[in-house]
Amino acid sequence: MTFQEFEDTVDDMLAEIPAQFLRGLQGVHTLDELRRDPRDPGTVQLGEYLDPGPESLLGGTQPFARRISLYYGSFAWLAAHDQTLDWEAEIWETLTHEIRHHMESLAGDVSLIMWDREQKAARERYRGRGGR
Repeated sequence: MTFQEFEDTVDDMLAEIPAQFLRGLQGVHTLDELRRDPRDPGTVQLGEYLDPGPESLLGGTQPFARRISLYYGSFAWLAAHDQTLDWEAEIWETLTHEIRHHMESLAGDVSLIMWDREQKAARERYRGRGGR
């Protein structure tokens, strides 16, 4: 999949998402970079939800941009290492995962954040036992 096809696929998928799930989201960005988790360089990051936190924390009255970034380079890296990768399924799973982070952030819910942390801890335990 080319970067342009990736962008088009994300746009098509976004058009399928009901507007109420995107409320308060200032953008979904597709970036051509390979992104590694800064706290775990062995992990490729397909997407991320960027939330500046509560307005009161920053002392302003205008909220900063709540946005989602999807990293084409990370998807391409994954595809190069997994010839069976279903690009569309992986994009959809990543996009909806990040939208769930957005919805939970608006609701003050940390369930998905906790799930992500549990998954990361499981990966670290697996690597500690000689896994890749």
